[in-house]
Amino acid sequence: MDRPQFRAYFLHPRFWLLWLGLGVLWLVAQLPYPLLLRFGRALGWLMYRVASSRRDIVECNLQLCFPHLSAREREQLAKENFASTGITFFEMAISWWWPAARLRRLGQVEGLEHLQQAAADGQGVILMALHFTTLEMGGGLLGLEHGAYGMYRPHKNPLFDYVQRRGREQRLLGVIGRDDLRGMLRLLRAGDVVWYAPDQDYGAQNSVFVPLYGVQAATVTATSKFARLGRAKVIPFTQQRLADGQGYRVVVHPPLDNFPGASEEEDCLRINQWIEQAINQHPEQYLWAHRRFKTRPQGEARPYRKSSKKRR
Repeated sequence: MDRPQFRAYFLHPRFWLLWLGLGVLWLVAQLPYPLLLRFGRALGWLMYRVASSRRDIVECNLQLCFPHLSAREREQLAKENFASTGITFFEMAISWWWPAARLRRLGQVEGLEHLQQAAADGQGVILMALHFTTLEMGGGLLGLEHGAYGMYRPHKNPLFDYVQRRGREQRLLGVIGRDDLRGMLRLLRAGDVVWYAPDQDYGAQNSVFVPLYGVQAATVTATSKFARLGRAKVIPFTQQRLADGQGYRVVVHPPLDNFPGASEEEDCLRINQWIEQAINQHPEQYLWAHRRFKTRPQGEARPYRKSSKKRR
């Protein structure tokens, strides 16, 4: 994989504000972890009050997925979710810029034997993850213990994309673009581990509608295709931020048995059922700001307000 290259035009004045923001974030990230958690929660509190379009998306998703909760309970869950999102900014900096020894003190990875067994069997691994707000910490802590590649979507800002890739590749073996399907298959067939998250709405193409929390959700069929074409195991992966600043629990779960199965629809339903179980452990830490149900079956109206139609 090509490593990110520093470009001279990153010094152009149009990037100066971003450089300033990154510099401030780097400095703040050197503070003790408990203090960074407080800063993150404060940032989330501010975001909840000013990011109205994102708040609408979160509230809509929570109403669709947790209709059994009262309005007050969903409001509290939304506030906690924004607090978790605020903490994410500092977790990103921790994962990218803390020394390995300091980062390792925040958590240990459980279940590494599943990756080791796949390597012994000569099989690649689709490390099936979810878009929790803690995903940067999960990838960073895993990378300290076991080699892996990550799939990601390049950022529109070239400087931030450079910093993001460089930060992630401090821990991972490398990253590949979300659309580089051939690259992913090459890695899987070579016996490598590739971090991959199938829990977002990428449109109707190459997706099927199966329930997620009882709501029909466009679910990508790529997981089954990658597993079949890459001759790879599918191994679920989660990370959780522990209470009271105790760090993180990162878990490599046992591989999915008999996957892929008889049909892509069955596989997608099985994935969504696993996603529900994982989210239910810590629903406040999931990325509810994504418009997960924006693609609807024919004739069904979108649930999100028009003010957020340009949002992800």
